[in-house]
Amino acid sequence: MSERKREYPVKPMNEDSDPRFTNGLMFDVSTVLYEHGYPKLSGDDHVRLMLMLFRFLYRDSD
Repeated sequence: MSERKREYPVKPMNEDSDPRFTNGLMFDVSTVLYEHGYPKLSGDDHVRLMLMLFRFLYRDSD
């Protein structure tokens, strides 16, 4: 079986920011989680989700 190329992490659209990474994106992700049966996020949960999503999108852990 051939190894698939990873698509993430990506580079931000600008050197120090990315207009795609918005509060709206965080709201959409938290809504999808809730609609799949996960508990509603609290204030601290939103911060942790934002950090984890940022790391997934922009930082390589390898």
